[in-house]
Amino acid sequence: MSAKKYSSLKEFYPFYLTEHLNPTCRKLHFIGTSTLLLVVVVAVYMQTWWMFWLIPIIGYGFAWVGHFFFEKNTPATFQYPLYSLTSDFIMFKDLLIGREKFNP
Repeated sequence: MSAKKYSSLKEFYPFYLTEHLNPTCRKLHFIGTSTLLLVVVVAVYMQTWWMFWLIPIIGYGFAWVGHFFFEKNTPATFQYPLYSLTSDFIMFKDLLIGREKFNP
């Protein structure tokens, strides 16, 4: 984890990307975020509100496996929870539209 203190998302996001260089880690983040979004849609559509309890398990589960076993670093979530959450959705969007690659 970097000792630098980030004061904006714009400043943090490039650091976030350097913490996600392993292709498997990126794929696991993408799968986790995709599944999380699917759970939200299904929960709202079916009005099964208990499914919202699955969101942190799915979101963090896939991401943390990617970090601990493939990237071999500590998730930035522990130091920058809001920047990390927002950056995950930005990276998801960037991977989806091709702005970022799964194999950087």
